[in-house]
This record gives sequence, C-alpha cells and structure tokens, in this order.
Amino acid sequence: MRGRHPWLAAALVVALALLVSASNWATAERTQPRSPVPQGDRVVLAIHGGAGTAVPPELEQAYRQALRASLEAGYRVIKSGGSGLDATAAAVRVMEDSDLFNAGKGAVMNTDTEHELDASIMSGRDLRGAGVTGLKHIRNPIDLARLVMDRTPHVLMAGDGAEMFARQQGVTTVPQDYFFTERAFRNLLLAKEKDPDRQKLQFGPMGTVGAVARDRAGDLAAATSTGGLTNKLVGRVGDSPILGAGTYAKNRTVAVSGTGKGESYIRTAAAHEISVLIEHARMSVRKAAETVVHEEVPATGGTGGVIALAPDGTLAAPYSTDSMIFAYVTEDGRFVIRPNG
Repeated sequence: MRGRHPWLAAALVVALALLVSASNWATAERTQPRSPVPQGDRVVLAIHGGAGTAVPPELEQAYRQALRASLEAGYRVIKSGGSGLDATAAAVRVMEDSDLFNAGKGAVMNTDTEHELDASIMSGRDLRGAGVTGLKHIRNPIDLARLVMDRTPHVLMAGDGAEMFARQQGVTTVPQDYFFTERAFRNLLLAKEKDPDRQKLQFGPMGTVGAVARDRAGDLAAATSTGGLTNKLVGRVGDSPILGAGTYAKNRTVAVSGTGKGESYIRTAAAHEISVLIEHARMSVRKAAETVVHEEVPATGGTGGVIALAPDGTLAAPYSTDSMIFAYVTEDGRFVIRPNG
C-alpha cells in the first residue's frame, strides 16, 4: 500500500502534526496565566473568595456586596493607621460570617456530615504567625489563629486542644448547626454518589477565603480561612492553616494567600515558594506567582489560585481554574471587585 499510495502516509503525518498542534494549543489555552490586575495599580488590601467555577449571574450581586463589605472592613483599619494583621483579620472575619463562602458560616461538610474549619495568619515584619485546624465550634477561626500567634509560643494548634484554648480566651463558640446550609448538605450527598452528576451540584462556596495587606508602616500580612473539601475524611488538614503552604508573609518579598487543592499547595510549599522565587530567583511578584500556580502546583496534580502582594503594592492574582473570586483596594481608595476573576 505504501508503494501505491505514497500520499496517504504523508497525509497521515500532516494530520497527526495538526492534532498535536491543536492539542498543544488547547493545553496552552487552559493553562495560560490569568492575573487580571493592571500594572499601575498600587494595592493596600486584597481579598479572595476561592477559585473554581464561575459565579452564576443570579448570585453575582450578592458576591459583590459581600466582597465590598469585606474590603471596607479591612480598609477602615488601613486608612486609620492600623496594622496589616488587623486589616487582614477584619476582612476575613466578614467572609467567615457570610454563608456565600467556604469558611466559617458557609463551610462545607466532611464525610461524617460535620464541619471542620481551618485558618492561619502571618506577619511579614517578623515572620510571626499561627494556624488552627480541625475546629468544630469556633465561629471565627481567624480570630483564634491570631490569639495563638499573640498569646502562645506555638505555630499550629488543632482540634480539642485548640478549642479548649479558645474557651479560655473567651472566643465565641457556636454549635455545629450554626454552620449548616442546605447547599453544603446537598453537595455532600451528591459527592458521596459513585458517579455524581456534576451538573446537579449547586453552586456554592468555591473554596478558601483570604486577605493580604500592606499597611502605612510598610508591613505586609496575610490571612486565610477555609472549611476544606466537601466529603473530606475526618481529620484531613489542608494548606490553609499551614504557614508557607496556604499563607505566607515576608516584608522583603511578598504576602500570599492561596486557594485550591490543599495537598498540592502543601507539597509545593506554594506560598513560601513564591517568596523564594522573588528573593532568590529575582522574579517579579507576578512571574513568581504565575510560575507556582501554572507550573509547580499543576505538576503535583493541583489547581487553584493565589493573591500575592509585593512591598511596592503590586498585586498578582493568577489562577488555573475557570474563575477566582477576588477584589482589592488601591492606595487612593479605589475599590475593584471581581466576582469572576
């Protein structure tokens, strides 16, 4: 056949080449860096509400209002001369109190139909920070993380011990029912099906919430809070409470809060890796954040995004998912709200 139809072999080669080219193009389209923040913006506070699928039109206004409330809470602190730590905690607290996000009130459920919450906070000035994990009755996990940082020598506290410390410190506790939402319960049931129809999954909390800030003293700070993964095993710990994985801040380099597949963020030390690339590879904050989000995290099977704030106010917000909820405030008080990235 080869002798009688030499053109056939050539045609097959061309067809294969076109298929490979198309495949590479499609891959490039899926992984093309997304960091939709204008170069000239100088940011003092940024927040995110998770990375995943796009917010449906009927919920967009609700998300805009929640993001603005979070920004306003954090920006009030910055504008009055308060610390970046206080600003990030204030911004995250607002999102924890909303059932729109997978943190605090809107947290997803584990495989036993319980809510287990995580959070962390970190100062870029002196690298102080702390995380808390496996919380079941703490209304605002970010407040407990701050107390662990300020009032103990520890960097990570978990479960019953963390909640005992919370009660000693007068932290507000709530029953598990406080965190319950019909949406989270329905999504848990669907996740437990052998072949869940993804079209049936209700849009809900997309993931972790977080904030990064730069205060008047030039200090950077970062904070992160989450309910984890729907149908996660009891006791599973993700990246959000771990300094260097989901949260990191260092005045010389960057403040980072991440959202995505926690296991990949832990394996790559994603938040810290962005700082390392800036400090030692001399990358810009945008290049460093995009390298981690679009190359290093996917190499371990993960997806997600980050907000990364440089000392000069440059903000990077790359994500490898369909969308990422984020917003920020500039030095001149301009609010930019992006419920769909």
